[in-house]
Amino acid sequence: MLTERHLEIFVALAEEEHFGAAAQRVGITQPPLSQGLRRLETLLGVRLFDRSRGVTLTDEGLLLLPHARRALAALTELRETGARERADGRRLRLGLAPEVPAWVAAAVAAAPARAGERTRLSVTTAPTATLLSETAAGRLDLAVIRHPAVLPGLAAGPVELFPTWLLTPADSQAGPGPRGSGSGLPVAVRPREEAPAAHDLFVDTLASRGRRVETVVVSDERAGLALVAAGQAALVTADTTLTAEGIERAPATDPPLPLRLRVVWDGRRQNDEETQRTAQLLVDALAAQVAE
Repeated sequence: MLTERHLEIFVALAEEEHFGAAAQRVGITQPPLSQGLRRLETLLGVRLFDRSRGVTLTDEGLLLLPHARRALAALTELRETGARERADGRRLRLGLAPEVPAWVAAAVAAAPARAGERTRLSVTTAPTATLLSETAAGRLDLAVIRHPAVLPGLAAGPVELFPTWLLTPADSQAGPGPRGSGSGLPVAVRPREEAPAAHDLFVDTLASRGRRVETVVVSDERAGLALVAAGQAALVTADTTLTAEGIERAPATDPPLPLRLRVVWDGRRQNDEETQRTAQLLVDALAAQVAE
């Protein structure tokens, strides 16, 4: 098997042009250096040096030397990158559903650092369905998702309920209701496939008073806000900062439409104490935001 030591012997001998000097540079004696060179030539199937005239590179050696240097440089860069990763702390890959309010996302993301954990945080915003599959596949460590959702082998913290507000055009007489009544508006919702169970619960709750409620699909809450401002939709949001001129805000309590969030992580990592500890920090931070 070709090793880093073989490459070091090759480069040192090519640059020193002397077996003794090359051995001293590599940090071994001359016999092991000669054995390593023979092994390398066997592995490559070529002669690298002409020993009849001192220590001179053959044509094949001249051709392969730049490749050996690049390989050694790449290995050095690999070690240095690994050392930086260790020095900077553990990497934490956090996923957030787009419905998570900005202030909640910030508090959850900051929880490990506030607890003194040395982590390098990367944050991904994606639909709940995507976050679940990415966490199950090991590409995310933890995620804050909408509830309810099917958890494929994942562990989860308790469900936290965040109050929401109903945004309607200021000149409308009522919020969401049956189309054609003169007072009802369709409700702006994100695509169902992003969080099927949570979407269905939301729509079913809206219709629980015997009203047939229509929906209009939007890409995000900003698009929903634009439709509200244009007088074409109503929007339910947990974001306390989402508003605009000409829009009225009222608590979404008739019927109650809380935003249900929970922290999930790979439950198969039972021996990963760091993941378990960090998960608990995020669970506690999410619960604290409800209390506030």
